[in-house]
Amino acid sequence: MDTDAPTAPESPIAEHHFPCDACGSDLRYDPGTHRLICDHCGNIQTIETTKRAAGGIRELDFSSAIENRLAEAEIEETRTVTCPNCGASFEFDPDTHAAECPFCATPVVTDTGTHRHIKPRGLLPFALDEGTARKAMSDWLGSLWFAPNGLRDYARKGRRMSGIYVPYWTFDADTQSRYTGQRGTHYYTTKTVIRDGKRRQVRVRNTRWRPASGRVARFFDDVLVLASRSLPKRYTDGLEPWDLSALEPYNPEYLAGFRAEGYQVELAEGFSEARQYMDRMILRDCKYDIGGDEQRVHDVQTTISDVTFKHILLPVWLAAYKYRGQTYRFVVNGRTGRVQGERPWSVWKIAFAVLIGAILAAIAGFVIANSQ
Repeated sequence: MDTDAPTAPESPIAEHHFPCDACGSDLRYDPGTHRLICDHCGNIQTIETTKRAAGGIRELDFSSAIENRLAEAEIEETRTVTCPNCGASFEFDPDTHAAECPFCATPVVTDTGTHRHIKPRGLLPFALDEGTARKAMSDWLGSLWFAPNGLRDYARKGRRMSGIYVPYWTFDADTQSRYTGQRGTHYYTTKTVIRDGKRRQVRVRNTRWRPASGRVARFFDDVLVLASRSLPKRYTDGLEPWDLSALEPYNPEYLAGFRAEGYQVELAEGFSEARQYMDRMILRDCKYDIGGDEQRVHDVQTTISDVTFKHILLPVWLAAYKYRGQTYRFVVNGRTGRVQGERPWSVWKIAFAVLIGAILAAIAGFVIANSQ
C-alpha cells in the first residue's frame, strides 16, 4: 500500500509527550502498571484504559487498505529518523538533535522527516522495567561459556537498554481449499537374500498408492508478521510466543518514555508472508485429511475471503554494543524476559578449550599405551 500519497490534510505529528500536571516535566509509562510517573517530582497519573469490545480489537478490511480506501482517521503522521547504517526508522524526541541508533549503536543526526502510515490499533504494554530486562540479558550472556568476559562486563556496566515498540501486522482470513493427491498404505512382503554366503529371509516394506481428493477449511486468526527490517528475523521470532489475547487498544500514553519504530514492511508484503504460513498450515491439513501411512499432495486450490488486519506494537528491550569494532545486538521480550541475540565468541577461550582438550587426549593416549 502506498501510504505516502496523502488524500486529505495532514494529521498532527504524534510526539507522545505527556507533561506532568504538577511540575510540567515529561511523564513516562511505568511498565507492568496502568500509570504514568514523573521522575522529577514523583507525581503519578493513572492511564484511563479503553474497554475492549466483545470479540477483541476491531480489525480493518484488507482490500480497502490495499485500494487506498481506508478512512483518514486510520492514518497518522509521525516525525521519524532513519539510521544510515541499518535503515531502522523510529520516532525521535524533536528536541534531540543527535544520538545513537538503538538498533545498531550507529551515531545518527535527527532530521525533520515524517512518515505517513496506518495507525496502530493495538499494543502489548511493557511489563518488565529496564533493570529486569538488563538482568535477563546479563544472565543469558553469563550462560554462554565462550562469550568474551569483556563484553559481559561492558554489557552489565554499559549504557541503558532502549525500550522499543516494534511494529507487526496480524491477519485474519477464512480459507476453503480443494486438493488432489495420493494416499499411501504400507504393506510388507518377505523375500530371500544372500548375506555372508547364507540365504536369509527379510521383511520388506512396500507402499500401495491410491488417488485421494477432498476439501479442507480453516479460519486463521491473528497470523503474526514482523513489519520491521531493523533486526534479524531469527531474533524476533525467538522472542515468541506473544500473548496477543492481552492486546490493549492503542493508547499513546503507553508509549510515554519509549520509542516506537515505524513499519518498513508494507501491508501487501506482510500479507504475502502471512499467506506462506497459511499455505503451510493448509498443506498440513490436506495431508491429515488424506490419512494413511504416507501422503502426496499434487495440487491445492484455495479460496480466501474476509481478510482483515491490524497494525500492532509489541514491546522489546534492546541493547546494541560496539565492542572492539564489532556490533552486538540483544533483544529481550518486554513481557516475558525471553532473550535473543548475536552470540559472541571469545577466540582466546575457544583456543584454550582446544588446547586443554588436546592435552587431555594426549594424557589419555599415554595412559592407554602404557597399560597395554
